[in-house]
Amino acid sequence: MDTQTLRTFLTLANVKNFTQTASLLYVAQSTVTNRIAELEKEVGKQLFIRNKKNLSLTREGLLFQDYARRIIDLEEMSIREMNAQAFSRASLRLGTTNTIYECYLAPVLTRMLKENTDYALNVTISHSVNLLQMLQDGLLDLTFTYQPLQKSGFCCQRFRTDELLLVTSKKHTHYQTGIRKEELSMLNYLFCNFALQEVGQFIRELFPPFYQFPFEIDNSTKLISYLLEGIGCSFLPAGLVKPYLEQQSLISIPLLDFEAPRINGYQCWREGREPAFYL
Repeated sequence: MDTQTLRTFLTLANVKNFTQTASLLYVAQSTVTNRIAELEKEVGKQLFIRNKKNLSLTREGLLFQDYARRIIDLEEMSIREMNAQAFSRASLRLGTTNTIYECYLAPVLTRMLKENTDYALNVTISHSVNLLQMLQDGLLDLTFTYQPLQKSGFCCQRFRTDELLLVTSKKHTHYQTGIRKEELSMLNYLFCNFALQEVGQFIRELFPPFYQFPFEIDNSTKLISYLLEGIGCSFLPAGLVKPYLEQQSLISIPLLDFEAPRINGYQCWREGREPAFYL
């Protein structure tokens, strides 16, 4: 199983079209067809469902897709690592969620770059689950996530506990004195599926079963622009909204008859590889 075939598989899985895949890879369409046929023969499973109108991954194809990506990532990382030995800077591969990056990590990295440290920094921004998997695969040296890694051979420590605040634009004055749990379903709530410990589940359970939110997104930092425009409200980490609360462009709505869970941030690394810095 060579990486050229895996790249063909991943491209086809993405564009779902043999002709477009061939064009993107600068090969003949027959080459794409042959590579996929050889790969399916090698793994012993059908990876794609083919018909005249649609092309989609089978259940086995979806499972294989994750492994194929990791194999490609490992190959690229090993090549970078071997070439990095010719340079004086040590490579430091960091993984972080977007919220942690915006709130806490970016200032640290800015200081490191200004001080011209001996590290060549490589930063990956993704979700906690993906980052922890990359750490275990050896693709990252250090991760900052909202989920702990409790596994032998790895170290994990909490670096921050943050409040979860219900915030909205200062234009919305009707809930400045507070809100009760039963009133939440009357709000124009902008939902972020945090996947932060029990936080995502906590927010969903505040609303009726199968409640349809007017807006959903998987990146909490992207909600702020909507809130500043006076659109709805949302639960967000205090560290993220602190500057806007201080400027009074956003306000925090007091919770009258319920409490929001706190959010823990974790720093994880492999045992024997002490981190270059701590948050």
